[in-house]
Amino acid sequence: EEDSTNSSICVLKKMKEVRLMEKVVEETEEAFKERMEVLAEQWRDLRARRAQLKAHVVTSGTTVKENERLRTQALKKAKEEKEENSKKDTELLRTRRELEALRNQHQKLSKKLLKYSVFKRYLEDVVENSQFRDIEDVITYYKALVRTRKDLLQSQWWHRQLLEQGKVLEQQVRAEKEAEILQCKNDLAQLQESFDQAQSDIHQWEDLWAQLQDRASSKAMELKSLNMAIHSLF
Repeated sequence: EEDSTNSSICVLKKMKEVRLMEKVVEETEEAFKERMEVLAEQWRDLRARRAQLKAHVVTSGTTVKENERLRTQALKKAKEEKEENSKKDTELLRTRRELEALRNQHQKLSKKLLKYSVFKRYLEDVVENSQFRDIEDVITYYKALVRTRKDLLQSQWWHRQLLEQGKVLEQQVRAEKEAEILQCKNDLAQLQESFDQAQSDIHQWEDLWAQLQDRASSKAMELKSLNMAIHSLF
């Protein structure tokens, strides 16, 4: 009976623990459901905010692109205006320099004109006291004289060049002739030497031929004497 009582107590304890566990599970599930609902709500809010943010970004991006385009155009226009102003400044500086050069040239010409005014009066006097009609005729005549003098100097120069070339050619021909004469003399000397050597060789051969003839005559006499001696024996 005591064992039965203990078993009943254990069963009751286990049942109590099971009910507590079921209650904890139910509470946990309820808390989980509530948490999931909260998370779902937060997720919906997050998606809504993300959509709003995306729309804002698109709108802002369009505005930024437009602002960037306007800024780029403004910078490009400012750069073009700066380059144009630089070109204008350069052109203005070049024009000022040209104007300054023209002024300097005008001053120089004015000084020359003042300097040559004396010659102008002199030419006017020449025209009045000569057959020339005006100063232009005098200048034309002077230019003709200058051309004639230039042609004369050119002709004299060509004449000197021809004379120089003639002298050089004459020296070359003379040198060539002298070289030919010297070569002929050398050839003649060699021929004379060869002729003298040939004469000497001829005399030597003649002497040798005479010696050979003498020997031959002597041998012939000896042979004749020998033949006579042989015939006298028989």
